[in-house]
Amino acid sequence: MAQSPTPSFRKDAVAIPEEKHPVDETLPPLKMFTSGLQHVAAMYAGVVAPPMIVGPALGLSARDTAFLMGASLFTAGLATLLQTLGFWRIGARLPFVNGVSFAGVTPMIAIGKGEGEDALPVVFGAIIVAGLLGFLAAPYFGKLVRFFPPVVTGTVITLIGVSLLPVAFNWSQGGNRTATDYGSMKNIGLAALTLLIVLLLRKFLRGFLQQIAILLGLVAGTLIAVPLGMTGLEAIRGADPIGFPTPFHFGAPQFQVAAIVSMCIVMLVCMTESTADILALGRIVGRPADERTIEGGLRADALGSALSPLFNGFMCSAFAQNIGLVAMTKVRSRFVVASGGGILILLGLCPVAASVIALVPLPVLGGAGIVLFGSVAASGIQTLAGAAMEKGENALIVAASVGVGLIPIAAPDFYHAFPEDLLVVLDSGISTGCVVAILLNLAFNHLGAKKGAQAPEPVPAH
Repeated sequence: MAQSPTPSFRKDAVAIPEEKHPVDETLPPLKMFTSGLQHVAAMYAGVVAPPMIVGPALGLSARDTAFLMGASLFTAGLATLLQTLGFWRIGARLPFVNGVSFAGVTPMIAIGKGEGEDALPVVFGAIIVAGLLGFLAAPYFGKLVRFFPPVVTGTVITLIGVSLLPVAFNWSQGGNRTATDYGSMKNIGLAALTLLIVLLLRKFLRGFLQQIAILLGLVAGTLIAVPLGMTGLEAIRGADPIGFPTPFHFGAPQFQVAAIVSMCIVMLVCMTESTADILALGRIVGRPADERTIEGGLRADALGSALSPLFNGFMCSAFAQNIGLVAMTKVRSRFVVASGGGILILLGLCPVAASVIALVPLPVLGGAGIVLFGSVAASGIQTLAGAAMEKGENALIVAASVGVGLIPIAAPDFYHAFPEDLLVVLDSGISTGCVVAILLNLAFNHLGAKKGAQAPEPVPAH
């Protein structure tokens, strides 16, 4: 009687385990912590900047503004955990960092002016409603993935990087345009030295140390700044060791129609940018984002935004600068970014620890930011290289989209005569460039395509 082939089949099946994707890999604890800390260092200034602007604009005291900064760190950590770890159909499950969106700064100030003590409750109520509506709209946004071929994604990724570079340039000059030393040789020199250190570390280090070159560069730049008098311990001395963002610290949320409409527009802008960021990150880590990934990522954005006001935080969205860090370091594990989310939560609960990160001078962040944001733009250019630019009107699509997307960067006052509500969208080069790229791709490659013409390329898998 012939031997049954079943045991051999079972043995072969067990002998070939399924290979884990780098996105789902875990690193040793020390590498996990230091790599996560590097993500926090790269995004810290972006998280605390909105509350630093909104607080004084709404008449808050220095103490209340500091409270908002801690709350923003805490809620950014929660939103990042939602994105990286996720549950059910919530979360992109990519190394995706979330934090306070700059898109909401101007509308929040406009909403809060004239409201007195009710300013933040009205803002928070509008954010809650906008977040919940965004959560419901996420599945419909997720279906847009088929309208993002390489010619669109490459254009948007390039615009993300180029749009962020002015932030790095501003940091390199000192960050505060009204300061007497803004743009001084000392500030720019420190930024240039930090950039040089990062490049040298990337050139000569190997393995894990090469992967955390940005973090090492930030530490080195900060140490150089100490004897130059460009940083000090004042922030640490005045910080409390423990501080929990008490729910509804500024009062129960209030709901006003005009404020809700304004923040819903901001939510749509954030969802548009996050869609582009998810597609960009998916290509960089070798796991192209599909409809379900985008849907989950947008749900996490919206849910994080809806929950943030509970802990006195603002609207959350993707942080594109951390995409550049992933592209540069090649560390693709989402658990690394999740550890960064955990660090953000701890910083929000421990103001004195958060102030240590705040010791990094803005020129140091600017020098490192040039590499980070430039890496995003380089990824977009690499995507465009495979976008069949010689076919149809793809080159025209890129030219028009990049041109429109660069308007807010090259000519910041270009839309000064437009209604303020429209400026929420128009002042974002990423949003305007993305919309133009999608519409032109539809016009030339879908609606205007001839019968029998070759369909536009899908987003390729790595």
